[in-house]
Amino acid sequence: MSKVHTRDLSFELRAGETLLDGLERTGHAVEYQCRSGYCGACRTPLVDGRVRYPETPLAFVASGEVLPCCCRPDGEVRLDVPLLILKQQA
Repeated sequence: MSKVHTRDLSFELRAGETLLDGLERTGHAVEYQCRSGYCGACRTPLVDGRVRYPETPLAFVASGEVLPCCCRPDGEVRLDVPLLILKQQA
C-alpha cells in the first residue's frame, strides 16, 4: 500500500484503489469524468513522489501532474489537493 499526503491529510491507499478512489474515499475535492485517462478532467498537481500508469493515458499529462483516475503511486506521494469544504450544521 502507498501513503498519500495532501494539503490537509495523509492516508493509505487500499489494495486495488487508484489515487482517485482514495481521494474520494477521504473527502478530497477532485473533478473527474471518464475515470479512464481519456479526458484529463482529474489532472492534479504532483508535489513529490512518482506514479505509474498501468496503461498509457490518452489525456496529456505534463511534468508535475498526474491523472489520479488511472495511476498508482510508486511509494509515497504528495498531491496539491484540498479537502471538500463541508457545511457546518447550525
